[in-house]
Amino acid sequence: MRKKEQRIITTELIRHYTVSLREQEKATATIQKYTHDLTVLCDYLDGSTLTKATLIGWKEYLTEQYAPASVNTMLAAMNNLLDFCGWPDLKVKPLKIQKSMFCDEGKELTRGEYIRLIHAAEKEGNERLSLVIQTICATGIRVSELKFITAEAVQSGRTEISNKGKRRTVFLPDKLRRLLKKYLQKQQRKDGPVFVTRTGKVLDRSNIWRDMKALCESAGVEPGKVFPHNLRHLFARTYYTLEKDLSRLADILGHSNVSTTRIYTVESGGVHARQMERMGLIIT
Repeated sequence: MRKKEQRIITTELIRHYTVSLREQEKATATIQKYTHDLTVLCDYLDGSTLTKATLIGWKEYLTEQYAPASVNTMLAAMNNLLDFCGWPDLKVKPLKIQKSMFCDEGKELTRGEYIRLIHAAEKEGNERLSLVIQTICATGIRVSELKFITAEAVQSGRTEISNKGKRRTVFLPDKLRRLLKKYLQKQQRKDGPVFVTRTGKVLDRSNIWRDMKALCESAGVEPGKVFPHNLRHLFARTYYTLEKDLSRLADILGHSNVSTTRIYTVESGGVHARQMERMGLIIT
């Protein structure tokens, strides 16, 4: 008689799954996120055998602890692992999230706040941070793509970015190029990434996130609005306001799906209300 398969999530199983993700050339950030979420699940299960009821309990636990979108990303990591193991019968359904028509004004960075952050960085004598903020916001790149902004790219006015298995060309505005050329001259560098640490390493997400958060008080901007990805959102909203071309914006941002891009261009309820007032359709 064949011995019944033991369905247990272990650190060794997660390690094998991580290797599989690398072989599929998944983004580093995706692998790190899945590894983290699965480790949390492993700790929760504490060596117990997997059952559908146990994993539904995990889903309920997550629902009490996290926002719906975060719950669904953690469930996606779990369901993908179950597919990898050949246990699809244990998969659980994601939460149903009603699509919001408007973004939260309390979380989106405005143009005025963006300008104040730049001025705050300059006032503190942090030219590098000022230029990092402007580079991300003026090009719409991800913070992880900042390494592709090199001295060579500044000279040519464009850079080739490779991310998530896709390649795209990103153009650098002339005003930005002039600023970056001056900065490179001061740094006495003619090649390689523009933004590096004192030891010559490329700036990473944590460096930039920490430095941006330090500007909040002097810039008068809520900390919840200040993180690198919000600069990408501001670029997307600004571009879409001018061009109204969602497909082209998706190409610029490196999105495979226009639905993802649409999230970046959602306006706030306040903006919508003001637009309705300007329509002038109340006559009496």
